[in-house]
Amino acid sequence: MEENIRSVKSVITSVIYDYLGTTGTRVLDFIGNFIIGLLILLIGFKLIKHIIKIFDHIFEKSKIDSTLRTFLISFLKITLKILVIFFAITKIGVGTSSIIALIGSAGVAVGLSLQGSLANIAGGVILLLMKPFEVGDYILEEGSSKEGTVQSIGIMYTKLLSPETKTIFVPNGSLSGSSITNYTSQGKRRVKIQIGIEYDQDIRKVRQVLAGVLIEEKAKLAEPEPQIFVDEFQDSCICMGIHYWTTPQDYWASKWRVQEQIKEAFDKNGINIPFNRMDITILSK
Repeated sequence: MEENIRSVKSVITSVIYDYLGTTGTRVLDFIGNFIIGLLILLIGFKLIKHIIKIFDHIFEKSKIDSTLRTFLISFLKITLKILVIFFAITKIGVGTSSIIALIGSAGVAVGLSLQGSLANIAGGVILLLMKPFEVGDYILEEGSSKEGTVQSIGIMYTKLLSPETKTIFVPNGSLSGSSITNYTSQGKRRVKIQIGIEYDQDIRKVRQVLAGVLIEEKAKLAEPEPQIFVDEFQDSCICMGIHYWTTPQDYWASKWRVQEQIKEAFDKNGINIPFNRMDITILSK
């Protein structure tokens, strides 16, 4: 009887040691693979930075369009990071087929939840193919009235710099699906100024004063010729219109400077700028 008990104990002890040995080996293998996976992530992300710098330098030397270059760099960076993460996960022990199945099952849900993001990516591709604007152009997006100088075109957003030096991120989907005004594509931009004068003012004199201001404006282009005209008759003033052209880079500085000089010139020549007023007549019985 004692011998039978000893034999049973021996069998149980042997099974326990075998189980612990196998489990321990699996744990050690998992820890080792996990550390290797982390190393792949760390080293891979560092290598990606160097690869991106190399490609950016190559694109710059090959004189690829700056708009296309920024988009390609963004796309390459995201693609390389996805590949590094994929290799790191497979090294930990997750099967490739399992990852593909997970991606496939989650693809529909992610696609539905990221419709806006996918639309922005598609919009970025459309902007690159159609090229309604390039980096450095001054544009106006009619849908949201956002405007500014294009700084970069990414996969999801286009970055604009407003005249007030504010950074604006406009979704590519919105840009590709709305009207865009490009003020830079023609190499010049028209400055439009309206200013009111009183009805008793001499229009010829006013035209001479305005022409003198434009002659002194150095940022004004010689062609097309400036235009000074009576724009419309309003309730309390005659509205004079001024059109002249500058380079897109000089537009805002020139407009602000000319408006200030018009006010100074009007003051010197006794030309009044009217304001809205109402005359009330009281009739007594």
